Amino acid sequence: MNVTVKHFVIAVITLLFSTNVFAAAPIKIGGLFAVTGPAAFLGEPERNSAKMVVDEINKAGGVKGHKLELIIYDTSGDATKAVQLATKLIKDDKVVAIIGPSTTGETMAVIPVAEKEQVPLISCSAGSKISDPVKKWIFKTAQNDSLAVGRIFEYLQKAKQTNVSILTVSDGFGASGREQLKSQASKYGITIVSDDTYGPKDTDMTAQLTKIRGSHPQAIICWGTNPGPAVIAKNVRQLGIKSPLFMSHGVSSKKFIELAGDAAEGIKLPSGKVVVADMLPGTDKQKKSLMSFVKDYQKHYKAEGDHFGGHAWDAVMLIKSAVENGADSAASIRDQLEKTKGFAGIGGSFTYSALDHAGLGKDAFVLVEIKNKDWAIVK
Repeated sequence: MNVTVKHFVIAVITLLFSTNVFAAAPIKIGGLFAVTGPAAFLGEPERNSAKMVVDEINKAGGVKGHKLELIIYDTSGDATKAVQLATKLIKDDKVVAIIGPSTTGETMAVIPVAEKEQVPLISCSAGSKISDPVKKWIFKTAQNDSLAVGRIFEYLQKAKQTNVSILTVSDGFGASGREQLKSQASKYGITIVSDDTYGPKDTDMTAQLTKIRGSHPQAIICWGTNPGPAVIAKNVRQLGIKSPLFMSHGVSSKKFIELAGDAAEGIKLPSGKVVVADMLPGTDKQKKSLMSFVKDYQKHYKAEGDHFGGHAWDAVMLIKSAVENGADSAASIRDQLEKTKGFAGIGGSFTYSALDHAGLGKDAFVLVEIKNKDWAIVK
């Protein structure tokens, strides 16, 4: 065999070997999102964002020779279904990490599966109990509700609005928020003058709000996810209640403004920065990621990217970073996630550690107000 032919054969073999390695060794990632059902306003942008960023990574050549293979299942927001699908992702699909689920209740149900099977789970849900106490295989990208409560209470304290009524939904997200509202109140000099709940499927909350009106609060805080908070906003207006209304970050999307209509005007809530990305100063370390995400989402889906989709974007990018640092298995991805330092994402600047699997500080939130059916930063 002459030298030229020999070199050609070696080159062909090398190319075939490289191609086969690339094709044969994808990094399989699972996605559990509530694409349908009441929580679809969370799950749909999460699914869209995860697909968008994985496609872009693969088009750019993958990560260190590996493609990312995203396997998504729709949980419909059902905890039992989420557990079944998490098991399927691990046992049948052989994923090395799972992104999601979309809600706190689903996540709490799936945690034992991820822990038992030793597969890292990066939740897109806000409940503080997901990562507190720290669980070895569980991380999250959604800002903790404890930080959201603190952001509202800081504002109320400065405004000297210390007598507060709370109205929380009776699900995992609402229960976690209610616990934080009650436990943090005294720290900020807040007195909770009434404490009521509503069901996730309730369509009228005038009874609870009539009772709240009788307690003469200086402010009302509603803790829930769509569509309930939009109903509450309308009921507040119908009853002529003048106390300012605050919402949780669980409704930080244009969907809430659409559902609440004119009743959304003037409502304040803590939100991830993505909804006001263009209003941020150029010095904000998240702005580059935020603007890139907003533009990409608009290009792909002809809609505004919101901070729910951002939770999934962050999760994929955190896994990408882990793989870039040499991880290629469930255990090594987990280890690399825990070493994350100063990752400027959509939800905030993430720094995980063995003692912190939430990774965010209170600067992950801005307080926003709805004005003229759009967002404005509360100064």
